[in-house]
Amino acid sequence: MNQATALDAINKKKKKVSLRKTFWDQRYLMILVLPVVLWMLIFNYIPMLGLVISFKEYNPYLGPLEAFVKSPWVGLANFREAFTDKYFLSSLWNTIYYSILNLVIGFPIPIIFAILLNEITRTRFKKFVQTVSYLPHFISWVFVISFIHELLAVDNGLINEILLRLNLTEKAIPFLATPSHVPSIMVVSQVWKTFGWNSIIYIAAITNIDPTMYEAAIIDGANRFDKIRYITLPSIKPTIVIMLIFAIGGMISPNFGLFEQMYLLSNSMIQDATEIVDTYTYKMGIVLSRYSYATAVGLFRSIVAVILLTGANFSSKKLTGESLF
Repeated sequence: MNQATALDAINKKKKKVSLRKTFWDQRYLMILVLPVVLWMLIFNYIPMLGLVISFKEYNPYLGPLEAFVKSPWVGLANFREAFTDKYFLSSLWNTIYYSILNLVIGFPIPIIFAILLNEITRTRFKKFVQTVSYLPHFISWVFVISFIHELLAVDNGLINEILLRLNLTEKAIPFLATPSHVPSIMVVSQVWKTFGWNSIIYIAAITNIDPTMYEAAIIDGANRFDKIRYITLPSIKPTIVIMLIFAIGGMISPNFGLFEQMYLLSNSMIQDATEIVDTYTYKMGIVLSRYSYATAVGLFRSIVAVILLTGANFSSKKLTGESLF
């Protein structure tokens, strides 16, 4: 054994001893973390074994374990079927379209709201506005969609009543029976329900800005818009970038409460416009019991989400220097 090999062996032994010592020194912290680790293993990692059935023709009548083991392999047949199914392709397009709308319209609004809220000097009024903006987040989508039905109803709906009384339309508009109105209904209800809650992280980022920076800007003659442009926005840029990466990564995965919204909003007249990947997967897997096919669709969606997240992170790192990893 030469000297270099001997030194490598000694260093490896030291690292093993150091690792054991670190674990022993932090044993109480490890015990505290253990329940969370077990929870993640049980609910996040072990269920991933079920992805295997996307490459099988799962037969639920054999029983869960026996069907998992004995169901015949079909390779990529389920994936090929998905990409030749016009209903899946339509739901995929709807998902991407609505996600882009939410990203373009819904993403900047919490930032703008947080900045405007920061400009309010009256503390009691500021807290009141904050509280009111948070409340829709805690309202169930069931109630929200019920309220939308009442608001946009053809008979005695508030919006149609206003339009008719102001002579802006000759007859009531069937908003909830017209596919072209679905995107605007979706975006408006999403923004109303989520912008206050989503603004919390930006408000927290703004409160961490050093007040002396604003004081120095005032001395230099900066107005409110100058302070927002040269102090507030650059200071919260890392937070904005990280949240944007998460938003892009979640475009095709279950996000924005889109499943609940579209599932409850859907009816026979606008079904094509409200069908998204989540509702399509639900119908294939739960309603029609096509577990293998639904799993294949879910696996495809997860792969695309990882690609989007990685791509957004890489692009952000190159363009802004900010990234998740």
